[in-house]
Amino acid sequence: MAPGTEVSPQVRLGEEQGKGSRSSSPMEDEDGDTIENLNQSKGGKPPLNLSVMRHCNSSALLVELDQDAGMTKSPPNEMSSFLPVFRSGSCSDKGPKQYMEDEYICVDNLHDHIGTNADLPTPGAFYGVFDGHGGVDAASFTKRNILKYIVEDAYFPTGMRKAMKSAFVKADHAFADTSCLDSSSGTTALIALILGRTMLIANAGDSRAVLGKRGRAIELSKDHKPNCTSERLRIEKLGGVIYDGYLNGQLSVARALGDWHIKGSKGSKCPLSSEPELEELTLTEEDEFLIIGCDGLWDVMSSQCAVTMVRRELMQHNDPERSSRALVKEALQRNTCDNLTVVVVCFSRDPPPKIEIPRSHKRRSISAEGLDVLKGVLNGV
Repeated sequence: MAPGTEVSPQVRLGEEQGKGSRSSSPMEDEDGDTIENLNQSKGGKPPLNLSVMRHCNSSALLVELDQDAGMTKSPPNEMSSFLPVFRSGSCSDKGPKQYMEDEYICVDNLHDHIGTNADLPTPGAFYGVFDGHGGVDAASFTKRNILKYIVEDAYFPTGMRKAMKSAFVKADHAFADTSCLDSSSGTTALIALILGRTMLIANAGDSRAVLGKRGRAIELSKDHKPNCTSERLRIEKLGGVIYDGYLNGQLSVARALGDWHIKGSKGSKCPLSSEPELEELTLTEEDEFLIIGCDGLWDVMSSQCAVTMVRRELMQHNDPERSSRALVKEALQRNTCDNLTVVVVCFSRDPPPKIEIPRSHKRRSISAEGLDVLKGVLNGV
């Protein structure tokens, strides 16, 4: 594959003006009272309107909460006419660490990038983040080769799931055979392959993919931490142990490519797995953007907080590059302890629409005791 696989150039946060200045309304993990988080599923309960006496914590104040604040429904699903348009932006920063070991790739037009006459669904795109450890060799090698192994697989493109799993194994084994690289280095790998409206997420490690769906955060990958119940059972079944949250006392992830000083010989069963978990979905007009990021982001920010923040940014300027930069800046201000890499992928040319909350005509009431409390609060101001 030709060098220079990033369609979006790597952005260093230090180049941004105003570094270190915090927003006047800092993001918090609990964004339940923002408009972006009010769009719940049709079967869920509508959010409570807590605007009355927000700061009065007296139990005597009995305010009748408005249960009728509904949400604007998404437009009807016209599945046959919807086609995503891919726009991406990325930002990477070494954070407080001495070295940068993350890599990423952004391909907004897969057909032009791979230069093949294969009959692929259109449009097509490919994105990935690779969080290295023990050096950058494994992350750099995987970034350069993983797409090539997918496209060259016999099952591509009709059997994308098989091609994806096979590519991870091929990349892992090929890295072990490359004598000029340090095979003891390792990397997580999280990639998103999109053909037409079908998006396939493959993840090995603790990076995370989160879909922004009309303001709601939908996690499309699972963090492969050794203490995760399913990973712990798999590790122990294969003879591994977990010390203080670390696999065999050495790694804070349960799945990774590389790390051949731990895996042993190729083909043998090892507690440290390079096999990805897959998540497949069909994109609709409600799916606004995708965030993929290394654990340096998710260690200090919830998935919902990230989606809320990106949606707000896109509504202001509709620029995924600036949105990814805002996430990295926020994570640094929250004192992340790791390298930071974030990719934001938009599925439309337009910014996310404003979510209207219809006014409720239901009358609110307050008890006599609550009114006395309110008078006391006002008199004390």
